[in-house]
Amino acid sequence: MIGPRRRNTARLFVALLGGLFVGALLTVLVTNFLPESPSRSVLTTAVSASIGPLGLDLVAIGLVLGPLTININALTIIGVLLVALVMRSWL
Repeated sequence: MIGPRRRNTARLFVALLGGLFVGALLTVLVTNFLPESPSRSVLTTAVSASIGPLGLDLVAIGLVLGPLTININALTIIGVLLVALVMRSWL
């Protein structure tokens, strides 16, 4: 049985990943369908953070992961909040 603290952490992780996906989808939709305007630039201006590349070189296997990049903009934050609200009301 999963304890309540572990369940909340899993729920937070799912809400974050789902919200990032929904926010990315909203960003693509706004970029494609909204005309060039100040509101479009405010909604789609992003801050990027990246880590990488991370390498692991063993004798038999070499693995390189990265670079991992996350882009945060206003629509991504709206997507995370929207998914968190839906998950709170349904689950």
